[in-house]
This record gives sequence, C-alpha cells and structure tokens, in this order.
Amino acid sequence: MRLLQYSDVENAYDDPGRIGRLAGRLGQLDGEDALLVGTGDNTSPGVLALVTEGRQALDLFSAVEPDVATFGNHDFDYGPAAVRDVVAESPQTWVTANVFRDGERFAADLTRRTAVLEADGTRVGFTGVTTPRTASLNPQATDLTFADPVAAAEEAVADLRTRGVDRRGEVVVAPAEMRQDDDAVDADAVLGGHVPTERIDRVDGTLVTRPGDGGRAVLEVDLEAGTATRHETGDARRANEVARALRERMAAAGLDEVVASVEEPLVRTEATLFGGESRVGNFVADAYRWAIGADVALQNSGGIRSGDPIQGEVTVADLVSLIPFEEPVAVAELSGERLRAALRQAVDGSLEFAEDGWFHAHVSGAELAWDRDAGTVEVVRVDGEPLDPSATYTVATSDYVLHTDDEFPAIEESQRVATGDVQYEVLVEYARTTGIGPSVEGRVVER
Repeated sequence: MRLLQYSDVENAYDDPGRIGRLAGRLGQLDGEDALLVGTGDNTSPGVLALVTEGRQALDLFSAVEPDVATFGNHDFDYGPAAVRDVVAESPQTWVTANVFRDGERFAADLTRRTAVLEADGTRVGFTGVTTPRTASLNPQATDLTFADPVAAAEEAVADLRTRGVDRRGEVVVAPAEMRQDDDAVDADAVLGGHVPTERIDRVDGTLVTRPGDGGRAVLEVDLEAGTATRHETGDARRANEVARALRERMAAAGLDEVVASVEEPLVRTEATLFGGESRVGNFVADAYRWAIGADVALQNSGGIRSGDPIQGEVTVADLVSLIPFEEPVAVAELSGERLRAALRQAVDGSLEFAEDGWFHAHVSGAELAWDRDAGTVEVVRVDGEPLDPSATYTVATSDYVLHTDDEFPAIEESQRVATGDVQYEVLVEYARTTGIGPSVEGRVVER
C-alpha cells in the first residue's frame, strides 16, 4: 500500500508547466496499490485562484483524480460558498473532523468526518483536520469554527479503530494540516501541510510527512515499511492537457498586460522573504507608503507569496502573484510606543508556521536593528528621526494585520483610521507610475 501525498500547491497553478509536471509525476507514480492524498492549500492562493475562486484546481483534480483530500487555511480564501462549489465538482472524497459551521460539520452533505478507502486489498482509514488558527489567519473564514485538531483527529481515529480498520494488516492515516510540531495522534501516519518546508520524521513512533509547497515534490509513503520517499516534479513528463487548460484560463483572465520592467530579478524565495530586508519586500512596503502617504509601511513576510523570480517585462499577473488576496491596504494610527512594540514582533517565534530565525516584517520609513541570535528587534529610526514614544504615527499595512491576532498583535482593528485600495492594485499602480527598481538600503540591519 502506497500513499502519494501532495500539499500546498498554492500558486503553482500560475505556472502551467509546473502544474503539468506535478500532474505528470502523480500519474507516473499512481497504480492499483496507491491512493492519492491532498493535505491542504491545494486550491489557493494564487493569481488564477483569485480570478476563479479556486476553481482552477479542478483542472488538476480532473486529470489525476485524487482519492482523498482535506482543507488547509487558504482553501477558504474565497469563503465557504466557493469551497463548497469546488468540493461539489471534485472527484476526491473530502474529509474534515474539526471544521464546523452553525454547529454542524462544514459542508456535511459533501464531506465526511472519516473515510475508509481500499487499494490492492488493503483498507485505509482517513480523517482530516485544519489549523484552528484559520479564522484568525483568514478573514473569509470568520463564520467557521475550528475545533482542536489533535483531539478531533484522536476521536476520529478511535472511531476508525472500532470499525476494524486496524485489523488484518489494515492501517489508519490522518491527513492533517497540524501545528508546526505536528503533534502525533495514534495513527500509522500523519500527512501534514501548512508549513512550507519539507519533513519526513517520526513523532512517538508515528510517521510524519510534509511535501513542501509549490507542487515541487510528491511524497510516496510506504505504510507497511513506515517510510516516505521524495520525488521531485521538475523533471517529470508534463501532463499537457493540464498545462493547456491553465494557460487558457490565464489568457482569458486578461492578466498579461505589461506595466513595467525590472533589470535585476526580484527574488522571492522563502529564505529571502523571511531573511530580513529584501528588494521584493522593500518594493511592496514602498508601494503601500507611496499610495497612502503614511509615516511607515509594514508588510508581513508571509503575505508575500514565494515563487519564481519576477524579471524582465512585468505583467499585472506578476504583481498580483506577489499578494494574491482580495484585501485592501489598511491605515492605522499608533503611538510611538505601540509602533515600537509592533515592530519588535517581527521576530515572533511563537507563530505556528514560523521557523527558527525567521524575520516576519518588511518595512518602509523605518530602520530596524535585528539580533538574530537573541531574537530581538530595536527601532533605530522612523522617517530618519529617533522614534518618539509619545508621538502618533500612521502605518500602512495589510488589512490582514488588523484582522489577525496571530501576527503583530500590537496593531489592532480599533486603530484603523482608513482603508485604501486592494493590495495588488496598489502594486500595479505604483509600478506603472514609478517603475520597479528597489534596492537593499539598510532598513533591517543584523547586529
């Protein structure tokens, strides 16, 4: 019995060749002894996801015909109704044990709490859970509730055991978007997602896996051996029908207008986005400050999506891909003391998706000193002057920052004084007006 796990495909749909190679690798590995398992964030975010409200994922699903899937926090980016539409047209069985709406399991008529599937004579039990922070991380999910994922998974797995799934060599698997530590349940494997880094590990004897993001790898899980093998997708034979369908969607969306050009590519790898100051982060933060006229601009690092470098002629699609969310720029008024507290939260290691040593902020109009080893940040200057704790500063930031209580909790909804244009629209207009030529200027200096 083999499980083929893919997860966090996200903006890979914006690269038809890459998603075609993912489909090709899944098709190559598939067989009578295999089940295809998707473990969250396989419909959004991305440029095409924004245009189609996640329906572009149906091109992949119809081609590879997954067997079972569960939800990630980004699968709710366009609200529960859009998710229901995708689930209703998908070939796979959707499982969720901890997502509820109005006291009932989300989309109870379309999803299951548990599912038992069979391949090559072996029955496998599945359940699925989603990070309980989804309502805080995703403004479109506020009318959903998320129970504790570990407790929900344990209860579901126990039910599967009573149904005899653990007898005669049968196994239990919990595909799960768990916390970063991937707390193990009493299952044979926890197939995880949410965190962009790959993982093949054991926690209390339970196999724990994550394929990473962007459709760049598929994990082949051998349940009998208790092992997982990584298969890259970059050299896979492309499934041309999937690539063709996505190219047609992109052309129909009219996102190929060139608005600027860039001589030095804007790199947006995970290491760049969470490594302190970067050119792409400066571009985004400068655009916000330019559009609003604020004293300071702040962009959370996780809000800029990783992907291939932006280079040469830059299209609307390229800029939408940086922040593919239908959310505006928000303006908050903060005292100097509160601004200092917020900027110090750029090294918050308690975030569920955070890795050690990550820096979570890109800024404009501020200079920060970061001690990576100590995990501290000090504000050196604001708009070229020492920060005045008693002064009032305007801050342009992502609307998400005011919504969530996870990142930068020193900035709250009560401090909102204005709301600007949609974030990616700000980037497009800024690029049209000023061009794209950011540099690293010493806004975040390591000490």
